[in-house]
Amino acid sequence: MTSAGSSSPFPIGEDDLQAYADNRLAPDRREAVEQFLRSHPDVAASLERDRGLTEDLRERLKFKADEPIPARLRISNIRAGIRSRRVSTLRNAVAAVAILVVGGAGGWTAKDVLTTLPASPARSVRMADDAIAAYRTYVVEVAHPVEVGADEEAHLVQWLSKRLRSDIAAPDLSAFGYRLMGGRLLPGTTGPAAMLMYDSEGGLRLTLYIKTDETEDTAFRFVEEDGVSAFLWRDRSMGYVVSGPVTREELLPIARGIYEQIEPGI
Repeated sequence: MTSAGSSSPFPIGEDDLQAYADNRLAPDRREAVEQFLRSHPDVAASLERDRGLTEDLRERLKFKADEPIPARLRISNIRAGIRSRRVSTLRNAVAAVAILVVGGAGGWTAKDVLTTLPASPARSVRMADDAIAAYRTYVVEVAHPVEVGADEEAHLVQWLSKRLRSDIAAPDLSAFGYRLMGGRLLPGTTGPAAMLMYDSEGGLRLTLYIKTDETEDTAFRFVEEDGVSAFLWRDRSMGYVVSGPVTREELLPIARGIYEQIEPGI
């Protein structure tokens, strides 16, 4: 998107709009964005809606900001972790060089060496990928979208809680026009995961993916993959991903509603 008549030589993009919403723009760039918004009222209205949702979410999660800083986030511990990772990286580099030197005599190739190096994907990205993959697999099912139906909700919750070794709840999404269909048990990277499925009168389906063994607390994070939107977060060793074929603006209040029901102390 560009700004007609703007004194700025650079077009106004999504980064500018996000920075404007967060009050992070320099005065001259801010003036250019404001001029752009005056000539694009539809964009201005959308940006104002996003700001309102963000402020509402920030207010609802304010209690988190008032909690003591976790030990893992203290500067001294972060620096210690960085030093540890640097040492580990150096050791891996030395080991790789040694393998190359030794392998040269034995006819090894660079491909042979690279395939032995461990991969370290981000946990949040992996959790989102697993959740969206499960969504795509089961929402298209007609006869068997779930293992246990909503008519056995008490049994479903008890079964999933036992398998995940943690209390699982089935949030009530009727206020958003969705009803519980049921759920199923899924394999996870570090243990079993659970998936609850909901549908609307119009036939739209949402899923809530739940897994344990999540060691890092995070704020809400939004991802979108080929028409599937998802909000994910972690709290109290649990990870959650709500996915569906809706917009970010439609999914955010649903994610917030789920959070309020499953997290104690709200």
